[in-house]
Amino acid sequence: MGDRQIRVGLCGFGIVGQGVFDHLTRKRKLLGEQLGADIVVTRVAVRDRSKKRDVQIDSGLVTEDSLSVGTDPDIDIVCELMGGTGLAKEIVTRALAAGKIVVTANKALLCDHGKELLATAQKHGGHLLFEASVAGGIPVIKAIREGLIINDFSRIDGILNGTCNYILTRMTNEGLSYQEILGEAKAMGYAEADESLDVDGIDAAHKAVVLAYLAYGKWTNFQEVRLAGITKINQEDIRFAEDNGYAVKLIASLERERQSKALYVSVLPALVPKSNSLGSVDGVFNAISIHGDVVGETVYIGPGAGRHATSSAVISDIVDSVKLLIFGGPEGRFPFLDPAPKNGSELPIAQPEEVHSRYYVRMRVDDRPGVMAEIASILASRKVSLASVTQKEVGENAEKVSLIITTHMTTEKAIEETVDDLGRLDSVLCSPMTMPISEFGQ
Repeated sequence: MGDRQIRVGLCGFGIVGQGVFDHLTRKRKLLGEQLGADIVVTRVAVRDRSKKRDVQIDSGLVTEDSLSVGTDPDIDIVCELMGGTGLAKEIVTRALAAGKIVVTANKALLCDHGKELLATAQKHGGHLLFEASVAGGIPVIKAIREGLIINDFSRIDGILNGTCNYILTRMTNEGLSYQEILGEAKAMGYAEADESLDVDGIDAAHKAVVLAYLAYGKWTNFQEVRLAGITKINQEDIRFAEDNGYAVKLIASLERERQSKALYVSVLPALVPKSNSLGSVDGVFNAISIHGDVVGETVYIGPGAGRHATSSAVISDIVDSVKLLIFGGPEGRFPFLDPAPKNGSELPIAQPEEVHSRYYVRMRVDDRPGVMAEIASILASRKVSLASVTQKEVGENAEKVSLIITTHMTTEKAIEETVDDLGRLDSVLCSPMTMPISEFGQ
């Protein structure tokens, strides 16, 4: 173990914070031998000192003043693991302004304030590392920033939320409803008490915004992400997918449109071919498919959340930080640690009329003559070509049917207008549910 000691401060000591402390402590000697420096956690900020925790920690290291940890001049690396965008932002900003290295797993903070925080780091000689903010234990940020640096990316698609993937997998395998599985997922700790961040797609959208910056150099506004969650998925959708060689997945997609070259960022439930690499990823796992012009497609699969997966990513950033501190030279900088993606700040955001896909639409309608003609007339008026129609009675009520249609290739604008028009028909009994049929650029 080298003579130099690298001091780490943890702001936040929940599941991830405890995991980072535990692994750094247990592997302190091994890391020291590999890096030539002793990595030691010297201060830990908690919300409540009296709370019982899974790991043993010297009470002398603990404080309830997280800001003091972020600004402590004796701390070399500040790990922000508390979440939120209020106090967390202040801690990260002040640490970066002091020229410190900051490691964070906070995708919401990066989504809302990443551009500002990276500018602060650049101005004051600090560093902001965030491998753990996307896809947990999958080193996708490192892959984009380093391993695939020579590539231009035509598209990136991913399953970025393990809770949603777990729910959809069980709906498929067990035939249960969304609500039944959500209740069990909460009891097992796979879903939060307030599940909306996960099931409404917000968590995945935060991650998609971070990926868009890294891959294309564009900070996308959260409001520009085309967003829908999984709460409207039911067993009819699951069965249709199964019968037709698809799986239903919540897919985050980043795509450069072929003609306009505008950037499209979305998080939507989609029908994914089972033959596709993302179509077979089940349970709480995450997966990301990256299409580069040099390497082709690369796929990364692994645990996307939890103590150990996220801790692994945080510690990866800590190790890079230690290398910077030891080998960084007189200016103390490693350029590859500072995301410096292609200049995409002026990249336009794709408009709905520029986005092309096939679509699945499910609706409940009156079973009477003329209904299908009304629906076909609306599709024709919006220049949406019908590919298939599936009709099934709803329960024992022969007067109501579930109608599922699929379209040929059309635009997002056309399908949105079509669904709005269909929803106004007296014969359509509730708002139609729609999702893209993913072709992944094929």
